[in-house]
Amino acid sequence: MQTTIERNTFGKRLKTMLKVDFRRMFTMPLLYILVGACLLMPIAILVMTTMMDGAVSVDPTTGVETVIEGFDSVWQIIGSVSGDAAVGTQDAAAGMSLTSMCNINMLYFAIAVLVCIFVAEDFRSGYAKNLFTVRAKKTDYVTSKTLVCFVGGALMILAFFVGSLLGGAISGLPFDMVGFSAAELVMCVASKVILAAVFVPIYLVMSVAAKQRLWLSLVLSMMVGMFLFMMIPMLTPLNAGLMNVLLCLAGGALFGVGLGAISNTILRKTSLV
Repeated sequence: MQTTIERNTFGKRLKTMLKVDFRRMFTMPLLYILVGACLLMPIAILVMTTMMDGAVSVDPTTGVETVIEGFDSVWQIIGSVSGDAAVGTQDAAAGMSLTSMCNINMLYFAIAVLVCIFVAEDFRSGYAKNLFTVRAKKTDYVTSKTLVCFVGGALMILAFFVGSLLGGAISGLPFDMVGFSAAELVMCVASKVILAAVFVPIYLVMSVAAKQRLWLSLVLSMMVGMFLFMMIPMLTPLNAGLMNVLLCLAGGALFGVGLGAISNTILRKTSLV
C-alpha cells in the first residue's frame, strides 16, 4: 500500500497558527478590558460633554474666558463631514476643540496597546522562542498576528460605535444626519474598521523590534502613529463613499504586505531574546 505524505503548506500552517492566536487572544483578559472600555468611553464622553456644554472657564493668570462646547449630534463623535474634516483636523492639531479630540479616532492608539502587549507577552513568556524552535515560519507568525490583531481592533471600533448609540440615547443628543446619509454612515464605519489594517502592521513592526520590552514598543508605536493620525478624518468622513473604503483597503493591503515583510526580516535577523 502506498502512503501519501501531506505537504505542510503555508495555508495549513497559517490555519493552525490562527487557531492558536485566536484562542490566546480570546482568553486574554486584556481584550475584554479594552473592548469594554471602548463601549463605555463614548457613553461617558457624550454624557459629560453634554452636561458641560456652554460652561465657562476662566484662566486665573490671564482672565481669558473659554466656553466649553459639547457635541451637536451623536454622529460628531464618529466623524465629520468631508467638508469639515480639514477644520476638525486643524483643531485637533492645535488642541483647540474638545469634540475633535474625544472621538472614535482615539481608538487607533488603543489598538497599539492591544498589539504591543499581545506580542510582548509572546517574547516575555518564552512562547515565541519555543514556537520558532520547532521550526515555525516567521512569515506564519507575522501574518497570523496581523490578522488576529486586526480582528481585535475591529471589535474595539464596533464597540465604540455601539457605545456612541447608547451614549446618544442617554444624553439626549440628536441623531439627525446632516450632510450625509445612512448608507454613507455605514461606509464611514466600514472605512474606520478597515483602516485598522494600516495601523496594525505599523504597531507589529515596533513590537517585534522591541520584543519583550513593552515600554519601547508602546513609545515607538505612539510616535509613528501620530504621523498618520491626521489622515484618519480625511480618509473616513461621515459622508464616506465606496472610494473611501477602497482607499482604506488598498492602504491596508500595502502596509500589511510591506511592513509584514519588514517584521519578518527583523525576526530572522535578530535574536529572540
